[in-house]
Amino acid sequence: MLPSLEKLRKFFRLEHENGYNNTAIIGGLVKILDFWESEARAESVDEAVVQAVTQRLKGYEALTPSGRADSLKGLWKRLGETYPDTQQKPQGQPRPQPRPQQPRPQQQPQANQQVQQTPAPKVEGEEMPKWLEPETKSAPPQASPPVGGTGGGSKPAPRAPAPAQGRSDTAPGGKTSATPAALNAQLTVLQGVGQKHASTLSQLGMFTLGDMLYYFPRRYEDYSQLKPIKNLWVNEIVTVIGAVQSVSTRPVKGGKLQLTEVVITDGTGALRLTWFNQPWIANRMKEGDNIAASGKLSQNLGRLVMTNPDFEPVEAEHLHTNRIVPIYPLTQRITQKWLRGLMNQVVKYWAPALVDHLPDSIRASANLPPLGRAVGQAHFPDSQDELKKARARLAFDEIFFLQMGVLGQKRDWQAATARRFETSDEWLGARLASLPFTLTGAQTRALDEIRRDLNSGRPMNRLLQGDVGSGKTVIAALAAALVNQSNAQAAIMAPTSILAEQHFRNFTNLLAPSPLHPSPEIGRGDGGEGRIRLLIGDTPEKEKEEIRAGLADGTIQIVVGTHALIEDPVQFKDLQLAVIDEQHRFGVDQRAALRNKGTTPHLLVMTATPIPRSLALTLYGDLDLSVMDEMPVGRQPIETYVLRPQELERAFSLIRSQIKDGRQAFIIYPLVEESEKLDNLKAATEEHERLQKDVFPDLKLGLLHGRMKPDEKERVMADFRDKKYHILVSTTVVEVGVDVPNATVMLVEGANHFGLAQLHQLRGRVGRGAAQSYCLLVPDHEDAVENERLQAMAETNDGFILADRDLQQRGPGEFLGTRQAGFGVLKMASITDLPLIEKARNQAQSLFEKDPNLEMPEHKLLAEALGRFWGTGKGDVS
Repeated sequence: MLPSLEKLRKFFRLEHENGYNNTAIIGGLVKILDFWESEARAESVDEAVVQAVTQRLKGYEALTPSGRADSLKGLWKRLGETYPDTQQKPQGQPRPQPRPQQPRPQQQPQANQQVQQTPAPKVEGEEMPKWLEPETKSAPPQASPPVGGTGGGSKPAPRAPAPAQGRSDTAPGGKTSATPAALNAQLTVLQGVGQKHASTLSQLGMFTLGDMLYYFPRRYEDYSQLKPIKNLWVNEIVTVIGAVQSVSTRPVKGGKLQLTEVVITDGTGALRLTWFNQPWIANRMKEGDNIAASGKLSQNLGRLVMTNPDFEPVEAEHLHTNRIVPIYPLTQRITQKWLRGLMNQVVKYWAPALVDHLPDSIRASANLPPLGRAVGQAHFPDSQDELKKARARLAFDEIFFLQMGVLGQKRDWQAATARRFETSDEWLGARLASLPFTLTGAQTRALDEIRRDLNSGRPMNRLLQGDVGSGKTVIAALAAALVNQSNAQAAIMAPTSILAEQHFRNFTNLLAPSPLHPSPEIGRGDGGEGRIRLLIGDTPEKEKEEIRAGLADGTIQIVVGTHALIEDPVQFKDLQLAVIDEQHRFGVDQRAALRNKGTTPHLLVMTATPIPRSLALTLYGDLDLSVMDEMPVGRQPIETYVLRPQELERAFSLIRSQIKDGRQAFIIYPLVEESEKLDNLKAATEEHERLQKDVFPDLKLGLLHGRMKPDEKERVMADFRDKKYHILVSTTVVEVGVDVPNATVMLVEGANHFGLAQLHQLRGRVGRGAAQSYCLLVPDHEDAVENERLQAMAETNDGFILADRDLQQRGPGEFLGTRQAGFGVLKMASITDLPLIEKARNQAQSLFEKDPNLEMPEHKLLAEALGRFWGTGKGDVS
């Protein structure tokens, strides 16, 4: 028999023993619906049965004792039609004898009493029906978890379950299926949550009870420090407990608003509480009631006032006051108080039911609390110290899972074999001598690392990380030349056609024949001409066919392109090197599709985003890292200035002078359209029109923003590169884009709304030629001129220093988009917490060395949790 139906039988049996006087549970038999209804739905009890039970019990109180007996027997018969096993008599149990009648006690039950233990007189002549015979003689019914809410009033107190399956906190070994089945139940099993509320909650990412456990608060208000009224000060956020002295409601502002005013006193003073347009509050309080109120104090006519505070009777469990209160992210039609109450129901019962997936050895070594306690305290902490421990445990899990995932990816990649490419020092020396410049020390180190990878016998899996202008392209071109030596092929995939064209030109120039380096090494017989080709969406179909044929027979050795490279018709004869530029702009499947064009080809991914060490350890644990932190000799630093809003004309003057000298300029705005306005932010479309008409009427201005179609954006960028526009007005869509050596001014308006990483990328759009370049940052209000981020931009051109500052100031959000799976689910971990990252990495590496496949019995639960964390997604390169 289903547990929910067995519990129903126990309650009905006790009701029979009590003489059908509606005392089996305090508040009447209808109160079992507070928890039974949701549990039955979680067990997939037939909905018609659930509705029948609900209707009968809601009308139960109005019946006579004999009518109640008939109602329950009829209901049980109805259940038997759907669930025949409910009608079977339990085996091996004696039939209980009728208990002697006793007078019903007059005193009120204890507040926490679950069941009325003393029976009332039974219905005359009624014996225990067979269908209610118990499995045990005297066991009272146990309350079910409060998944269905409390419904107000007294309620059965839930008891924390001892999960039937799973590993104990101390016993060695482990079992699978640690997640309680009910956590997969839909939210509609919750009392008061219908399809409409469930749909709204789904917008917050909550679909099941388990999702609710891991929907953590975004911040907390600490109302736990109570103060007497006489010690309160303006602007404090406090909780006050006092007795209601008066309650009143009156119209204000000519009757447009209703003001509810309550005065409370705690013996040390009086405090006025006010609510606007909430007249129902007056009906919730009466003189003499003790309440706890929490909120911010203000002053009105010299008196302290708390406006729109949260409040509760002091006898109630203080979910919203007198404690550290969780503040959850919300969406429309959901209030903080409603969601907090719902969360409490689920967290209070189900958090203790969670079975810990971490082995005891790791928990002890890392000094971490159990999972269930951590989840519970993360929602409703008992103290700031408990909250800190809880968040540390949950953050550890996230970083630990990330590390286990990337270690597994790295192992799988390294287990494969790949073709070796050995390069002689003489060949490389001749190739480097043919370049029009000398490599920097950082470029030389990166090239040496790539040479070793290509000759290792296993696939290269390397991230080439370099600041804007550090020379990543030449290293990628040399890597392609290394494999071309052996008549193998290389493919370079860029996110846009204009970037692909840029790479094609650079590769052609860098690998062109020279007196010191004649043709055969990069081509066979014709000086390399035609051995490097460009394949993009706009390539004419006839040329596409020619390129596909050349790739299939091996006559084309290097192809540069966009997503067109991974289309089915494109086949390679011998693809041995895949280079992916701005790798975070591609999805996992796109990257895998390019690699699958060859057989375990060597992989080089490139990014122009400087990434601090703590972040690189976490995000790119599966990649070998080459860092190019040195700029080429002779490149001039970009002069950066922070201007006041009223100095904007100075910026326009500089732009005019640079254009007069034949240069070009960018002007960047934070928004696309005026309708998006926040805090009077300027928008690119409106400003483009204004600038063209009023400021630069004699110049040609282009417009670029993210809502344009991809081909439109690329056409505008190409026109700007080809000098058809003097000024390009844009949003941040240009932050990683085309190389325009002729552009020397980058003006960013509303600069205080951008992070350092964005500003640095924008600045990198200029200074790409020989001429001195400038970056002008203009915040949208005077106070922001001293903004720490903006001043940091003026102090240094080093992207790594700026990235580290940005990470400290703004958190990891800007970097977490660089991975497709795993990294998007970080809820507690801070990528700036290097000690935590190191601890989790060390634990993960230690466990990985011992049991990389998590096959040991004590690691089965961990394997399940790891699978849930990563889902079906893959990391950056796997």
